[in-house]
Amino acid sequence: MTRIVGVHGIGNYGYVEKHGSVHAATEAIGADWTRWLSEPDHARVAVGYYAHLLRRGTAQGTDDVTLLEPGEQELFVAWVDLLLGVPQTAQGRATAKVRQAADWLTNRYGRTATRLATMFVKEVNTYLHRTEESFRVNARDTVAETIRANRPEIVIAHSLGSVVTYEALWAHSDLKVDLWITLGSPLGMNQVIFQRLRPGPMNDRCGRPPGVKRWVNLADIGDLVAIPADLRTRFDDVEQPGPLRIAAVDFHAVRNYLRCRDVRELLRAHE
Repeated sequence: MTRIVGVHGIGNYGYVEKHGSVHAATEAIGADWTRWLSEPDHARVAVGYYAHLLRRGTAQGTDDVTLLEPGEQELFVAWVDLLLGVPQTAQGRATAKVRQAADWLTNRYGRTATRLATMFVKEVNTYLHRTEESFRVNARDTVAETIRANRPEIVIAHSLGSVVTYEALWAHSDLKVDLWITLGSPLGMNQVIFQRLRPGPMNDRCGRPPGVKRWVNLADIGDLVAIPADLRTRFDDVEQPGPLRIAAVDFHAVRNYLRCRDVRELLRAHE
């Protein structure tokens, strides 16, 4: 049976709140991923659970951008500028810029998108931008240990999990993976994530982790987190299938990615 490790994305601390411990949360999210994938010819999915390691006790799912820290507000504005295509948010006070960005995002995509954005910038800021290295190192090493312990043929990483996995695979050269699938990945997000990766870009490009034989990136055409959707624009040795449509509304949810035909075809082709 094919061994698979999953690495979750943003917004998963609720598993600890619901189940009471990190161990129970890890088991529960693994059961969910296994059910959503629903492929009979692979073992239970083991998920590298790191959400508790990025938790700083601040509210996550809110559309009140004024509650964001200054660094988080900067990321929020930078992300909205990427969605706009060119920087168009107001100059001046940071709070004015972030409010204008939030108004545009809410009017264009709805309040759910703004809540997603605030959750995203909080966790990205904690992982990549804060001076306390322990957040980044602990999350990265936890994912590496999950891969090492389970020795999977396939690793599937969603959202911010693709960033943590990218750095884990580079930092731990002993890790070997036949197929790495990234879903809704923000790895190429300019001025928010891409330039802060470790290892970072050379000549404005990054590469496939050396222990990975094959890397396939999938992104829904409406996924607001996957910017750019095609990682070939910034990374070498990554495959990018054609435009993907996993859901009409909930286009970043991992359950919809795992249920989509493209993921299942990749797994079946690998058997």
